[in-house]
Amino acid sequence: MPKIANITSKNLEEAAEILTSGGLVALPTETVYGLAAHALQDKAVRRVYAVKGRPSHNPLIVHIMDSAHAEHWAKVNSMARTLIQAFWPGPLTLVLPKSSRSVSRIAGAELETVALRCPKTTWATAFKNFGFDGPLVMPSANRSGHVSPTTAQHVADDLGDKVDMILDGGECQNGIESTVLKIEEDHAIVLRPGAIPAEEFVPFISDLRLASKPGKLIAPGMMKSHYAPKAHVRLDATNKRAGENYIAFGPTDLEADFNISPTGDLKEAARNLYSALRLLDNKDVIAVAPVPTEGLGAAINDRLRRAAANKEH
Repeated sequence: MPKIANITSKNLEEAAEILTSGGLVALPTETVYGLAAHALQDKAVRRVYAVKGRPSHNPLIVHIMDSAHAEHWAKVNSMARTLIQAFWPGPLTLVLPKSSRSVSRIAGAELETVALRCPKTTWATAFKNFGFDGPLVMPSANRSGHVSPTTAQHVADDLGDKVDMILDGGECQNGIESTVLKIEEDHAIVLRPGAIPAEEFVPFISDLRLASKPGKLIAPGMMKSHYAPKAHVRLDATNKRAGENYIAFGPTDLEADFNISPTGDLKEAARNLYSALRLLDNKDVIAVAPVPTEGLGAAINDRLRRAAANKEH
């Protein structure tokens, strides 16, 4: 099994050395745990795809440790600058045209755009102090298509000794991935609902659109089937059938195997969703109660639909 290490100065220095030398480190972020590799090293990026079993046409998010680095890797217009100032560091990914200085083309699946994020972390400053300032590719630290990891143990369960080190930062605060926006000249498109509800962008974007029919993968998290347990997922369940595990939301008289928020709080539900899907993945069917669609509910329902895709019961 890989080394699961607490976040100490010594372990952070070792993690920085591993990344510099082309190794893989699982890192906690405010969203989920990511599988990090040096974004400028083709060999390291290829290893990320191989370890996860990720299709090569599915691009990776490039994580930077300082928002000022955005213009090193992308062409940043005024709309993007406004969003960066308002939401970085944080759970927002921006899909932008590449600059002349490029990260590994393998990471971008040969696209002319790059997906950039500046996460809110406890390790970025330490890495810079040890002489490593990225950039990193960092998809979720799990098997491709499986439920995302929100604890260090989830990473170990999925990837075992395929990763060189796992830094344990406890349970992730948000528990659901970043929101992905594609920035055009005069508008933005929500490619993936995430930890920042779309409503929060309205004061900063005059023309905010939702992605239309699924097309070419231009950002992570756009595959129809994703974030999925082995079990079938039954959505909008108002009852528990024999032989099912049942995930509840809010106050209920039904016998629940896990209630992702007994009080009906969407932030709590998002934080608990992946843990519940992992914990209850021991029967043929997981039934999930209806979750409201406003605010963070849009991201929760997006993940549930993808978890159920091609496997609805």
